[in-house]
Amino acid sequence: MALLEIKNLGISFGGLRAVDNFSITIEKGQLYGLIGPNGAGKTTIFNLLTGVYKPNTGTILLDGENITGKKTVEINRTGIARTFQNIRLFKELTVLDNVKTGLHNHYSYGTVTGILRLPKYFKVEKEMDERAVELLNVFGLEGEKDILASNLPYGKQRKLEIARALATSPKLLLLDEPAAGMNPNETSELMDTIRFVRDNFDMTILLIEHDMKLVSGICERLTVLNFGQVLTQGKTADVLNDPEVIKAYLGE
Repeated sequence: MALLEIKNLGISFGGLRAVDNFSITIEKGQLYGLIGPNGAGKTTIFNLLTGVYKPNTGTILLDGENITGKKTVEINRTGIARTFQNIRLFKELTVLDNVKTGLHNHYSYGTVTGILRLPKYFKVEKEMDERAVELLNVFGLEGEKDILASNLPYGKQRKLEIARALATSPKLLLLDEPAAGMNPNETSELMDTIRFVRDNFDMTILLIEHDMKLVSGICERLTVLNFGQVLTQGKTADVLNDPEVIKAYLGE
């Protein structure tokens, strides 16, 4: 069953058609890749999916619900979370508190309760701490929960960003170049982490990535974008061996 259905999505900026007639269907539990040369429109599509931009044309259905044009907060609550090419952690907060920021959609208490530190405040904070530590355990970060996020090594900051996204309990996780800046060992660990997240969190994952080793190693299907339009779609091995895809990447 399809979790994400995008039909004829399009957006223009100052007369430039950045994304044109983009359509894609992603099944529940699928690990799907969106690839293409720099400037092809991949991040623009992520911004459309998360409400940063509003499309000029087309529809976005998440688990059958039309989320086209909704605000970012509404879309997150509906079930989409993302990471960014340039890591966006709260670097002056602890590792634990970074994850807790993603939990506030599901745990809450009133302003007065927080100011007066009423019993519900301590109960909810304890529950959030426990859930945050559970997520950190998944990524091997529980031992660093009390240090500042800025003091984590780069690869662990990437993992923390994914943990924080998972804290919102999404149906669809968008990963924007998760291997950017990683060395080969870190990339290999990341591949294992992404597979684990998909398999153990009942997660559907759509990722943008330029590292073809990662793409070929974990993605089941691919869509290739070029100049804002779909160049081809299909099984990963077939797409990566398509002469048109090779031409788009090599510029021949």
